[in-house]
Amino acid sequence: MLYLPAEFPQDPDLCYLNHAAVAPWPKRTAEAVQKFAFENMTTGAEGYLSWLEQDQSIRERMAWLINAPSSDDIALIKNTSEGLSFVASGIQWSHGDEIIGIADDFPSNRMVWESLSEQGVRFNTVVTNSFDDPEGALIGAITNKTRLMAISSVHFATGVKLDLVRISQACRNANVLLCVDAIQSLGAQSFDLSTVSADFVIADGHKWMLGPEGIGLFYVNPQIRNDLSIHEFGWAMRENRADYSDAPWQLARSARRFECGSPNMLGIFALDQSLSLIQDVGFDQIEKRLSENMELLRRGLLAIPGCQIRTPESAQAGILAFSFQGVDSESLYQKLMKTRVICASRGGFVRLSPHFYTSKNVINTAIDIIRHIIQ
Repeated sequence: MLYLPAEFPQDPDLCYLNHAAVAPWPKRTAEAVQKFAFENMTTGAEGYLSWLEQDQSIRERMAWLINAPSSDDIALIKNTSEGLSFVASGIQWSHGDEIIGIADDFPSNRMVWESLSEQGVRFNTVVTNSFDDPEGALIGAITNKTRLMAISSVHFATGVKLDLVRISQACRNANVLLCVDAIQSLGAQSFDLSTVSADFVIADGHKWMLGPEGIGLFYVNPQIRNDLSIHEFGWAMRENRADYSDAPWQLARSARRFECGSPNMLGIFALDQSLSLIQDVGFDQIEKRLSENMELLRRGLLAIPGCQIRTPESAQAGILAFSFQGVDSESLYQKLMKTRVICASRGGFVRLSPHFYTSKNVINTAIDIIRHIIQ
C-alpha cells in the first residue's frame, strides 16, 4: 500500500470533504504539471512526439478504468457536458422518440435532453427519490417509444448509487440505449463494461479521479460508434491526422473521431498521473477504505442529536447528505466552510464526500466541528 499522506500533503488545518465537487491533486500530479510547464518554458514543443506517448497512456488507463475492450474506444473530451452533447446531437432521432432520465439530476443531464424537444423528442423524468426501488421505477418507465435511458451512476446531491447492472440488463432486453454519466463514481467505484453494458460512459476527471478540470472520458459502444453523427470538425479527428495536405480524408475509425482539434496536453499529463495513483492503489483497496470512511462519517453524524441522513446506507457511494432538525442547512454549510471543513450545499442538505485517502483524523475533526456548531 502506498504511503498516502506523502501523496496528499494537504494543509493540516483543512478538512477536505468535497471530492464530489473538485478534488485536490495528488503530489505526483502536481509534480507532473510542474515538470511539463518547465519543459514548455525551456524547450517548447521539442519533445512533442514523446508527449504523444502520454496521450496513449491516458487512453489505456481510462480503458482500464471502465474495462473497455480497447483504448481505441476512448475519446478525450473537455468535460461531461460535451460528451452528453455528442450523444444528444449524434443519435438520429425520430419525432415521438422518448428519453428516460432522473427528475432532479444534475442540470447538464437534463438540459441536453430537454433541448431535443424541438425535434419532437420527449424527455420523461422519474422522481427516483420518491421510490424505495429507484431502478424499478426507471425500468418501469420504459415504453415502446423509448430510445435512450440517460442517468447518473451516483446522484450528485443525495449520493444514491444506482444498480447499473440491473438497469443495463433491462435496457438491453428492451432494445434501449443506455447513457451513463459516471462522473460521481469513476475513481471511487469500480466500473465494468462486461457487466454494465452501457452504450455511452462519460465522466470528467476533476472529481473522484483526482485530476484537473477540462479533460474527461467519452466511451461509445464500438458497435454503434459509426452510427453517431459528427457535428464538430477539425484536423485531429481524421484517420491520418499527420497528413496536412488537401487530399481526401476520412474519420478516424477509433473514438478519436470525436476529438476535432488540438489536445489538452497539460490536462493529459496531469490526469494520467492521477489515474496512475488510482491504478497503483487498486479498486479493492479504494472501495474498502472509502467504505470505512463513509461508515465512520455516518456513525459520527448520527451520534449528534437531531441528525437526519438523506443518503440510504444500502445505496451509499462516496457522498453523504445530511441535515439537522431545526437547523438551516445553508447556514450550517457557510459556518463549516469558514472553519475550513470543505463541503457543499446541495438540495437542502449539507453534502460531505471523503475519498479513500481521507484520514480518520480529518473525519473525526469534521464531526467534532459539526457537533460544536450544532450544540
